[in-house]
Amino acid sequence: MIIDIRTYKFQPGKMNAWLKLYEEHAWPLQQKYLCDCLGFYTTFEGSLHQVIHIWRYESQADRETRRNKMMQDPGWAVFQEKVAKLDGFISQENVIAKSTPFFAAK
Repeated sequence: MIIDIRTYKFQPGKMNAWLKLYEEHAWPLQQKYLCDCLGFYTTFEGSLHQVIHIWRYESQADRETRRNKMMQDPGWAVFQEKVAKLDGFISQENVIAKSTPFFAAK
């Protein structure tokens, strides 16, 4: 098993607009194709204006297969166009991690 930890940083005042677009357009697609969201968070202390979401996959190949199917869905292109018009991203960071041998994820 691997997890994909994604952190998106936004310009002040843009994060909530992105979250609304995401909830309406991307969340349903990600639930359909990616399936296993372990968490979806916004920061309120420390580095602000960030969204962090965590996804579980069986393997890197499973991740790539699921994400490729999602990106081929026409609805994903619609979401991407709307996000581009919002012009709110500062940065995106993805970390792929695996559990240690002594930890069994639930």
